[in-house]
Amino acid sequence: MTLKIAIQGIKGSNHHQVAMDYFGDDVKLVECLSFDALVDQLLNGEADKGIMAIENSIAGSIIPNYALVNNNNLHIIGEHYLNIHHNLMVLKGQKFEDIKEVSSHPMALLQCKEFFKAYPHIRLVEDVDTAETAKRIQEQNLKDVAAIAPKVAAQLYGLDIVADNIQTIANNATRFIIVKTKNKELPKEEINKASLRFITDHKRGSLATVLNVMSDCNLNLTKIQSLPVIETPWKYAFFVDVTFGVYENFEKAKSLLNIMLEDIKVLGEYKNAMK
Repeated sequence: MTLKIAIQGIKGSNHHQVAMDYFGDDVKLVECLSFDALVDQLLNGEADKGIMAIENSIAGSIIPNYALVNNNNLHIIGEHYLNIHHNLMVLKGQKFEDIKEVSSHPMALLQCKEFFKAYPHIRLVEDVDTAETAKRIQEQNLKDVAAIAPKVAAQLYGLDIVADNIQTIANNATRFIIVKTKNKELPKEEINKASLRFITDHKRGSLATVLNVMSDCNLNLTKIQSLPVIETPWKYAFFVDVTFGVYENFEKAKSLLNIMLEDIKVLGEYKNAMK
């Protein structure tokens, strides 16, 4: 049976590239124009698994997605890191000199800001998705308009790339998580990374105590992100990622933290994709 994979965006987007890298070509894409819509597709059974960007090496965490995973009881079953390459593309036959407007996702525009400082006559317009703009240029035969999108979008929609790798910082990578409504994808011996959410007491040293337990159990903390607990003003939940050499170390830490913390949740156990 063909897997149905929900992605944010359409064919030609970075999420589409991750779907190809992680699952191969033999999947059915469920295109979603928002992460909320993506979660809905998972919850109503229209998609088997979903791909969500969770953090960028330049822009940092995509904070609303942490809440989406937690509030909808999704499970992280894998991750993928993608080097982001922003390319300027136009309708076939158009040239760079013809461009009057560039339309793309706000994050893409932000990450290419320095490039466009040399071309103040070009108007920058925010759009919902990188690939969606590329598709619209083809469908509506738009002249004088360019898109910032991955190379796969130029191939899919028959556009010409007039400038490649225009991002300000060359080493620009995004971490994506693979989510589904149920856990249990891998045997314990293959699991070496986990994502947790917990709330500590309002006492001095509470967080330090939790981190010490992790360290004593030989867990390596690779990410920590705090989010407000909406129903309790000035209280915060911590989202952390940890890696470990053997699963037993993580099991030991879990059992200790379950005793120490009144609110702890494992968001996912999976394989570390960081090389």
